[in-house]
Amino acid sequence: MNISQQRDAARPRPRGTERSLVRRTELITIGRRLFADTSYDALSMDDIARQAHVAKGLIYYYFQSKRGYYLAIIEDSVADLVTLAASGLQLAAVDRVHRTIDSYLRYAEHNQAAYRTIVSGGVGFDTEVHAIRDGVREAIVATIADGAYGRGDIAPVARMGLLGWVCSVEGATLDWIDRPELSRDTMCELLVRTLGGTMRAIQDLDPSYPAPEPARQDA
Repeated sequence: MNISQQRDAARPRPRGTERSLVRRTELITIGRRLFADTSYDALSMDDIARQAHVAKGLIYYYFQSKRGYYLAIIEDSVADLVTLAASGLQLAAVDRVHRTIDSYLRYAEHNQAAYRTIVSGGVGFDTEVHAIRDGVREAIVATIADGAYGRGDIAPVARMGLLGWVCSVEGATLDWIDRPELSRDTMCELLVRTLGGTMRAIQDLDPSYPAPEPARQDA
């Protein structure tokens, strides 16, 4: 080992080292489990540390505060939601849209606390959580547009139409996870059909954005 290597080895490792990133990821995974069915206000930092079997100071070290920890968990959850919704790139347009909506509903069904926080605004009027929510909306709009039109950068009429649909989906999905009277398949089909109506309205206003043809059923 040369002098430069010895100096680098002796230098304190920053938080961004691989080991630190792994530990931070582990804490986020634990937090997602703890907050899965428990509200933000119902868990203190002492509760979190005890149930996670870690020192409270470790959570402060990586996230500075309970709110910082919670925001990191929400951002991680959002990344999963957007990744799931954007999957199925190899599918035909109509099938990809269906896959996006089904993945969205699956996420909401299995991550109810995080989903409620994402779409409802989180801890009071929290501008950072609202920004995360707005980012999710734009990501879903871009995913639907890419699947339906082959591009995510769309004209104002198309964007507003799809954004309005996404906002209605949020309200319907919140009600559905509270009162799951419909199966996920039925809920998905309902949302797919309302999206079809939205896209036909967009086409009427701007013919350069034709609604995808419905999938053909085998005879």
